[in-house]
Amino acid sequence: MRQQTLIRGITLLVIFLNLSCARSVQVQQETATSNKPPVQFIAEPSMPGEEKLMQSTTPEQFTAANYTVTGPYSHRNLTIFLLHGKDERQAKPPLTLKEAMDQEKVIVHETGNVNSLAIENISDEEVYVQSGDIVKGGQQDRVLATDLIVPPKSGKIPIESFCVEQSRWSGRGQESAGRFSSSDNMLNSKELKIAAKHGASQQEVWNKVAATQSKLGAGVAAAGVAGAPSSANAQFARRSNADYVPVTSDQSASSLQLTLENKRVRDTSTDYIKKLSSIVDGKNDVTGYAFAINGQMNSADIYSSHQLFKKLWPKLLESSAIEAIGELVKDGQYQPVTAGAVKAFLGDAGSGSANEKEVTPHVLAVKRESEKNLFFETRDRKQKGVWVHRNYIAK
Repeated sequence: MRQQTLIRGITLLVIFLNLSCARSVQVQQETATSNKPPVQFIAEPSMPGEEKLMQSTTPEQFTAANYTVTGPYSHRNLTIFLLHGKDERQAKPPLTLKEAMDQEKVIVHETGNVNSLAIENISDEEVYVQSGDIVKGGQQDRVLATDLIVPPKSGKIPIESFCVEQSRWSGRGQESAGRFSSSDNMLNSKELKIAAKHGASQQEVWNKVAATQSKLGAGVAAAGVAGAPSSANAQFARRSNADYVPVTSDQSASSLQLTLENKRVRDTSTDYIKKLSSIVDGKNDVTGYAFAINGQMNSADIYSSHQLFKKLWPKLLESSAIEAIGELVKDGQYQPVTAGAVKAFLGDAGSGSANEKEVTPHVLAVKRESEKNLFFETRDRKQKGVWVHRNYIAK
């Protein structure tokens, strides 16, 4: 009896080992013949206290080699390179947030929560919101913290936000306290973008707003744009000679939006815009741009179609110009940036490990981080996951 049991056990062990070897050979053959990138599973928090496993791959079109870089196009301390590539998204481009708000096709509602607003698309067209878009009004000016594709007739959809006006919590002048009136500007420094998109810290956003306002006052002075300080800025009068020009507002000195509307800031940025706005004209394969300030790579934005990029170009260029003003040093000299440096920057930012986040059933956000750079990608899940926007930021 024991001998029969032993024989059966040995027989089963031999069969198991044979099956394991066969499976091992099959896996090796599949691995040798497959060109697919490895799949990585990433633990990603979906709700407080929960973790969600999401699948992350590196798509072929991710590589920086698929973009042709032209330039440089320079004015003062701002250097721009254009990025040429094929359209990835063939659908009609969505309205930008600025277009939709100007045409009263979308409503951004105040919620009473500093870090969450509600957006409602009342039109028959999609609306694209870009992280960094500033909305003016409500109880405090806010910056929208994530990219979003808002479907037609959407109803109210929550969207993350940060305050970019620290002192106010009521309606301003004749503005509605219950909704926001416009979105003409976006965040104008990489430090602010990192604080909102990567650090997700309200205090850090406030700190960077104050630093940005101070830098702009110095930059406007360095550019040679002068003017008498307003009464609210009397404490800065002693500095409003060679090294500082006050650029904050009497209405709300902490408002980044009102600083961006300051006449001295606008006059200085117009000088950059006049020199550089036409560089995209007649170039129908341009889908994005990268820029350097003071000889250092700063950021890049690439879109899934030329049409979407062209609609956003004026707002993007103004933001880059204003950031350059904040870093302007009178008579500064900088090493030239090359197209090779741009490609190296894009490649390094895209090489980091990935984390994915479901923003809405319509939108998937991907973030990658290397030692020196950050990469953010927005994917449209209703268009088979095609990417809509890629943002690269140097730390």
